[in-house]
Amino acid sequence: MPTEKEHLLEKINQKTAQVAILGLGYVGLPLAVVFAEAGFHVTGIDTDSRKVETIKSKQSHIQDVPSETVARLVSSGKLHATTDFSILSKMDAVSICVPTPLRKTGDPDLSFILDAADKLAQFIHPGMVVVLESTTYPGTTRELLLPRLGQSENIRIGENFFLAFSPERVDPGRRDWTTYNTPKVVGGITPACSEVAASWYGKALQTVIPVSSAEVAEMAKLLENTFRMINIGMVNEMAIMCDRLGIDVWEVIDAAATKPFGFMKFTPGPGLGGHCIPIDPLYLSWKLRALNYTARFIELASEINTNMPRYVVGKVQDALNQQTKPLKGSQVLVLGAAYKPDIDDLRESPALDVIGLLRQKGALVSYHDPYVPHLQHEGFEYTSVSDLGQAIRDADCVVIITNHKVYDYDAILQNARLIVDTRNALGDKRRNNPKVVSL
Repeated sequence: MPTEKEHLLEKINQKTAQVAILGLGYVGLPLAVVFAEAGFHVTGIDTDSRKVETIKSKQSHIQDVPSETVARLVSSGKLHATTDFSILSKMDAVSICVPTPLRKTGDPDLSFILDAADKLAQFIHPGMVVVLESTTYPGTTRELLLPRLGQSENIRIGENFFLAFSPERVDPGRRDWTTYNTPKVVGGITPACSEVAASWYGKALQTVIPVSSAEVAEMAKLLENTFRMINIGMVNEMAIMCDRLGIDVWEVIDAAATKPFGFMKFTPGPGLGGHCIPIDPLYLSWKLRALNYTARFIELASEINTNMPRYVVGKVQDALNQQTKPLKGSQVLVLGAAYKPDIDDLRESPALDVIGLLRQKGALVSYHDPYVPHLQHEGFEYTSVSDLGQAIRDADCVVIITNHKVYDYDAILQNARLIVDTRNALGDKRRNNPKVVSL
């Protein structure tokens, strides 16, 4: 008689294992599609009925997932969506892909993970593998999920139930590195958990990298994003220092980047955006404070990056002053609302902070973004201007926050009265131009 582990592995190898994805957002839907494309029957579960109905109607609500792909997978019976968690009783493999935001107090909000775990716990059964993908601090899988999911008397972790962590590495808008071909780190509560989880993911993803524990996998994700956060903080401070010294920071960066070793190019900007880089390192900082240790690099980088929207608004105010105009009452057009180019993702976008700060100082703010027709944040609502050319001509100052490729920067440069370019979108054309101020 095969063991329950062997039976589960056989179902995984034959792709007869029933797969569930909890959370159908930027991480969950692409993952569900990859498993369905690999031949598994996948059920996406989400508390948001709008997402579920969108998938049922064969449409995608995620920019990186074409509606044609969703339609094909739904029509073939490989992809389903529901709000009914009871279907978990029939599932063999479950991936948890729910949000992990920060509270206003700066500590982790694990309510989405805990809610998903509590719902899942009602339907846990032997012969199941569960993988947490939501980014969190080291120890979450073992300290929070395991007690909730392993309470049943017939559940024996590492023998008939398998729990692991595999950090999501989604970078919205990329075409070169996707959910399918980005190497996947997997670490289990036990070696057997790592084996089963890696075997499951290995049937759908190009490269799987098993590690010795869930904690190693959790920490690896935080190292990746902390590395980026700190280096972005460093280059943002370099931009401020170059400004004080009267040196072009973009030329400095390009010169340094000619070194073929020992240097990695990072560029400054108006602040950090996206769900991962502004937030994930603070999970680690919070965890370390509980152990009486201060993560000084993280705290300093966070302070610099968080202050960049205010620094940008200061540049706008100074630039208008040079034209004998006060910021209060001036028409300011913000170009780009998404947190990075060519996507529609508003999560933690610095544009929201820039708009909010400009409003506080009395500026008459409008914005344009071809990917974000409407935005709402902390009490203000805006609609992207319909006539971009006219809005540029009318504005006292145009602030380039997100350098979307679709923008005609030559036309912007020609028609704007004043430009604050936070992304070097204008390139060399901004140099020695009296109506352009760069970061």
